[in-house]
Amino acid sequence: MTKAFHLDVRHTGAGHALIAISGELDPVTAPLLRDQGMSLLAEGFPHLLLDMSGVDFCDSSGLSVVIALWNQAQAGGGSLALAAVPDRLSRLLRMTAMDTLIPVRHVGDSTA
Repeated sequence: MTKAFHLDVRHTGAGHALIAISGELDPVTAPLLRDQGMSLLAEGFPHLLLDMSGVDFCDSSGLSVVIALWNQAQAGGGSLALAAVPDRLSRLLRMTAMDTLIPVRHVGDSTA
């Protein structure tokens, strides 16, 4: 059984915010991440870091939201990066070549 979906938001500095995600990122929960990320971007936090360490599952709807947030951040002169990406999600990012556009720090990276 997977844990309930949860977003924990921390403002980490001027214009920077961290969103720690836990649970499944799927058609039901992906809109919650999209809304939270878009709100942060609109509120003056153009640099987002998504902590993916607690993500149990991510499908195409979750990936679509990550891409949409990356696009919106880029359009506003900001950035989006992923941290502590689990292996199963890393494979999805590689298969879609999104790891060539979005900065990704994998679980176990010494730079994470």
